[in-house]
Amino acid sequence: MPISGGCDTSLRFRRFSFYLMKSLLIGAASAVAFAPAAIAGPYINVESNSGFLGSEYGGSVLEGHIGADVALSDDAGLYLQAGPALILPDGGDNDTQFSGKGGINVAVTEKLGAYAEYGFMTTDDDLASNVKLGVKYSF
Repeated sequence: MPISGGCDTSLRFRRFSFYLMKSLLIGAASAVAFAPAAIAGPYINVESNSGFLGSEYGGSVLEGHIGADVALSDDAGLYLQAGPALILPDGGDNDTQFSGKGGINVAVTEKLGAYAEYGFMTTDDDLASNVKLGVKYSF
């Protein structure tokens, strides 16, 4: 149901989510830009992800991100990256959205590490996001 200004609440939420994520990325990028001594360097990451259900191909997403790694300490690091995402559905119309991810990794011990990652992609309707948490043991 429309509210004042003729804008429904889901549209307002989508706009709020987009501007919130944009603000967070700008803030994170600013923090990276003003901490040059801790930055391992900017990078470009091109990644393709394809989806299948059984042997049925569903489509691919090709992301082109610009990012930076930041050393938080000797045992912890952070990365942030974002850029365009080309959506290539099988048999559908191609689309371009905005995607990004950020993560942190921590050396718990010499052989055990822990990590967390947040990723997002805009859509025409909502903000799609995911969270990844894990541990890695090196032999």
